[in-house]
Amino acid sequence: MRPTLVDGGSAIDSRLERNKYRARPEARSWDGAPPARQKAAAPSPEGIMRLGWGFRGSKVLLSAVELDLFTELAAVPLDGATLRRRLRLHERGARDFFDALVALGMLRRCGGLYANTPETGFYLDRNKPSYIGGLLRLANATIYPNWRNLTEALRTGKPQSGVGEGEDLFDMLYADPAAAVGFAEAMTAASLPSAWALARRFPWDEYKTFIDIGAAEGALPVTVAQAQPHLSGGGFDLPRVQPIFKAYVGRHGLTDRLRFHPGDFFEDPLPTADVLVLGQILHDWNLEAKRQLLERAYAALPEQGALIVYDQMIDDERRQNAAGLLTSLSMLVATQGGFDYTVAECTDWMHEAGFCRIRHEHLSGPFSMMVGIK
Repeated sequence: MRPTLVDGGSAIDSRLERNKYRARPEARSWDGAPPARQKAAAPSPEGIMRLGWGFRGSKVLLSAVELDLFTELAAVPLDGATLRRRLRLHERGARDFFDALVALGMLRRCGGLYANTPETGFYLDRNKPSYIGGLLRLANATIYPNWRNLTEALRTGKPQSGVGEGEDLFDMLYADPAAAVGFAEAMTAASLPSAWALARRFPWDEYKTFIDIGAAEGALPVTVAQAQPHLSGGGFDLPRVQPIFKAYVGRHGLTDRLRFHPGDFFEDPLPTADVLVLGQILHDWNLEAKRQLLERAYAALPEQGALIVYDQMIDDERRQNAAGLLTSLSMLVATQGGFDYTVAECTDWMHEAGFCRIRHEHLSGPFSMMVGIK
């Protein structure tokens, strides 16, 4: 019997299905998959690998800061051999090290001479007041090793910095005088960009006095006092920080306007001033301690006084400020209970402490501030 049109069509389709790769061998992909033009192109792994191997570029920069390479190049460009001798480096690897810094945008090379870029010359020359290498030195010596154990911290919730249960990280950091100076320098580096922005953007003309709580060397008080000559104030920190603060303020000629207030902000009353600043302080502590610090600040302020809180605050959707999220992980590996927080969370805590007219404002890079009025 002659097949119907439908039956004949089915038979033809079946034969075509069995033979579709035999007709054109070039259409079969190496793994037997359909032709490439019939599927979407594979995504690139470049972003994954760049992030995964990013520690190499970081360590090259951190070692350069540790070696004071950028300070060495501050006066005059140098050829590779001279720079290697001055830094006391072995000839094996030195050229790759210098040229890696060129490729990473941290150095310039012209005619065989190495020189700082405008950015590294401004921020990484130890002899300039704009030096922020102290924070990178801390990263190299302390933070970088702690992050090796991030997986363990994620599994246990415990710090990897050597701080035991019930111990204070800052007691440990300030126990050794040399380490205390290094940590204070690191805090200056971390504070300067926000201090420069804060000195310009806050309405200081409405106030006469201010105190930075947890002042370290005093970078923020010095920066604000330089920009606002009508202000007086100072910094509050642990007693062992006092000589470090006085030395820094003295170098800037501001001892007549900036005073050090010794104390422990969990044990002693905070000093009174028109404006109190909690800069990169709240994220060091657990939620209970955060709320306690805000309550103490409220109690210390006069009516209509202002509290400024600044940190690398995480965006409320927790999608954009990677720096704030990574800093929160740094708190995980370094402290007993510290964590970074969103703008909405800080707003709620400040309302609970009694503050009103609370506002949020970006400062610099990943940093922003909250301002509340008593």
